[in-house]
Formats: sequence, structure tokens, C-alpha cells
Amino acid sequence: MSHPVELAATVSSKGQVVVPGDASRALGLTQGSVLRFVVDGDSVRLLAAAGDIRKLKGRLPKPAAPVAVDAMNATIAERRARIAER
Repeated sequence: MSHPVELAATVSSKGQVVVPGDASRALGLTQGSVLRFVVDGDSVRLLAAAGDIRKLKGRLPKPAAPVAVDAMNATIAERRARIAER
């Protein structure tokens, strides 16, 4: 989707919501996809938790030096901790 589109869904008695087909296709959701709900006051943003990592190929320049997996994991842990503090 290149521009904002408003779609509606109804919450069931069990608290379940069916993601509208247009939104599901735009986010590339398939059975088992994980969604994130970002709650900000009285609004919610719905985000796909992860996509196909192969779609990122070529979007970033190669690092000047190789990065160790332990260093990557440490950076991820630090950023998650900062987000959790908010």
C-alpha cells in the first residue's frame, strides 16, 4: 500500500479479529504469521512481526568488517531492553 487505507474488522466475543484480506495481502501475511499491536493512547498500529529476510538483500551496504554473531545478539538485546524501558 503506498498510501494510508482505512479498513474495519469486528472483535468477536472471544476477543478475536479477522484481518481484512487487503491488509493481509499488503503485509504478506500467511497462516502462522505473527502480528504486533503497538498501542499508543487510544490508537493501535498493527504490524507484521517479521517477514522474509531475503527481501532485505541488497538494501544495506556490506559492513566494512565482519560482525560476530555474539555482537549482533548483544546489540539486539540492548535495543530490546531500551524499548522495554519506554
